[in-house]
Amino acid sequence: MYAVTGITGQVGGAVARALLGAGQSVRAVVRSAEKGEPWAKLGCEVALADVDDAQAMVQAFSGVDGVFIMMPSNFDPSPGFPEARLIVDNIRQALENARPGKVVCLSTIGAQASQPNLLNQLQLLEQAVGVLDVPLTFLRPGWFMENAVWDVAPAVERGVIPSFLQPLDKPVPMIATADVGRVAAELLLESWSGRRIVELESAQRITPRQIAAGFARVLGKLVTVEAVARDTWPALFTAQGMRNPLPRIQMIDGFNEGWIEFEGPTRKGQVELDTVLRELVQRSGV
Repeated sequence: MYAVTGITGQVGGAVARALLGAGQSVRAVVRSAEKGEPWAKLGCEVALADVDDAQAMVQAFSGVDGVFIMMPSNFDPSPGFPEARLIVDNIRQALENARPGKVVCLSTIGAQASQPNLLNQLQLLEQAVGVLDVPLTFLRPGWFMENAVWDVAPAVERGVIPSFLQPLDKPVPMIATADVGRVAAELLLESWSGRRIVELESAQRITPRQIAAGFARVLGKLVTVEAVARDTWPALFTAQGMRNPLPRIQMIDGFNEGWIEFEGPTRKGQVELDTVLRELVQRSGV
């Protein structure tokens, strides 16, 4: 039996489907019975637990061969990441008390970076969970290809997508969420001891221009890309409703400047960019 958090999202759902496909039993960790219904129909055991409730997570993580852990995304955290610190402490307590057979924890490329940025939230998770006496793998994927969902509308409507990733010809380590879920499931089924880091990216790195070219192939029309001027970012993000855009800006700077990077050799994904873009366009209904 494997407990999977974040199962209603793209990565957690991919983990669960891969485990079910391998004939494994899955415990779907969800916030409400309603969210668990689709997974119960697929044969999963359902456990109700939220990251704000350490004791509920203890029950959800107890008696299993392994746990897949991921933190809810927070792109607009308060200064100092108090929200992440509370969640991290709850996760650490839950794993320490439940003592599952092994843990695969979703982290990120650049979790080791010393410079302040949005991804420091996952660094906090690695630091807290990394001291536990349990076989532990931190899975560090690259930039999600699915972030291009925000480019679907401008690609369709204007044939021009904006890019915060710059320069436009700079290859960026990316990965499809389907690959992240598949590899996480494979890791859960492995046997190991101690703590390890697995870094994951697609077979080839991808430039913003290649994303535009991918949209052009999928849509059958000309699509180009334009850089969003760096000095406009704070106002743009604030206009979108962000209260504290600085960590997000620092993260993008890290990708652009190259200090958000992998530490060592990487595993390679299988899903190609055009496959992801095609799915994003189909999902949008255009």
